[in-house]
Amino acid sequence: MIRELRQKLGAEIEQLSHELNVIIPQAISQAVELGDLRENSEYKAALERQQFVMARLGQLHQRLAQVSQLSITDTPSDMVGLGSRVGVLDLDTQEREHFMVVLAELMDLEAGHISLASPLGRALKGRRVGEEIELRLPRGQRRLRVLEIGPG
Repeated sequence: MIRELRQKLGAEIEQLSHELNVIIPQAISQAVELGDLRENSEYKAALERQQFVMARLGQLHQRLAQVSQLSITDTPSDMVGLGSRVGVLDLDTQEREHFMVVLAELMDLEAGHISLASPLGRALKGRRVGEEIELRLPRGQRRLRVLEIGPG
């Protein structure tokens, strides 16, 4: 999972770096050739895009550094953590639900993923089988019991 995210971030960094170093300078050069830069919308648009790409690259590099520090093996296998498959029982409705705890960038709701940073992900993190949690959500409160924990 972490390898997939690194690849995804790396691909976006590569694409944006190419745009920053090749495409945007060409666009700026073409806009300069048009003349008066004070009223040149192409020039202004190219500069704005350059600023956006530079900011996004900074965010991506920062996120890549954070991801590089993560490890699925840091969490014991009997505790909920990144990459865990978790089965829970809703204590009010008696319904069973299964989730996989993932990073936000890799979430797929249809596959039953929850983000480690979500309220449910944060509440489940570090819990063991048999533990109960109370979760306050905008639409009400949920009481859950961890039934099972497995590897992703």
